[in-house]
Amino acid sequence: MRHELLKILACPVCKTELTLTVEQAESDAQGREEIVRGELYCAACDYRYRIDDGIPNLLPPELAEASP
Repeated sequence: MRHELLKILACPVCKTELTLTVEQAESDAQGREEIVRGELYCAACDYRYRIDDGIPNLLPPELAEASP
């Protein structure tokens, strides 16, 4: 996931802005930072959405808990 994506992402439940925490990042061939692992946090819902392998998992909490 790239930082630029944060501009258009919002909490899928309440549509509030998300805060990014980066755990691991790498640079691509053009020198742009790619977020490999971290989380997106919604302060309004007090819920954290994981980023794994560069993919943000933005399933609402009730669906995330039901998935294997």
